[in-house]
Amino acid sequence: MSTSHDSLADRYGEPPTGRRAVALAVAGLVVVVLAGLLAWITFFHADPTISSQEIGHEVVDDHHATIRVRIEADDDIEDPECTLRAISHDKAVVGEDTFAPDLSQGPVHRFEVRTERRATTVEWLGCRAEGQPRYR
Repeated sequence: MSTSHDSLADRYGEPPTGRRAVALAVAGLVVVVLAGLLAWITFFHADPTISSQEIGHEVVDDHHATIRVRIEADDDIEDPECTLRAISHDKAVVGEDTFAPDLSQGPVHRFEVRTERRATTVEWLGCRAEGQPRYR
C-alpha cells in the first residue's frame, strides 16, 4: 500500500527542487535593497544642509510683523532661501517674504515682513538650499 505522499507524487509529479531556494534568494535580495533604501533615506534627511526653527514672533502694528529664528547651515552652503508668512484672523495670508539670510551674523536672525492688514500670527515655513527639496 502506498502512502499519501507517494500517491500525490505519482499523480501530480515531484515539486521542483530549486523553487524554494530561488524564492528565498529573491526575498532576501528584496529585503537587502529595501534596508539599503531606508538607510539612505534616513541618513539623507537626518543631516540637512540647512535647518531652522522659530524662536518667537511679534505683530508690531497693522502693517508690520517680526519673527526671530535660529538657522543652522553647513559652511559651504550656496544661495540658501528662507520663507515666512503673516496670517490674519480669517486665515488669509496678508504678507509673505522669501529672502537669503546672512549666515555670517550667527545663528539667531530677526526678520520683518510688511503686511497689507493686521496679522495675528507669523508662520515660519523654514529654509532650504540647492538640492534640498523642502523647507526645514
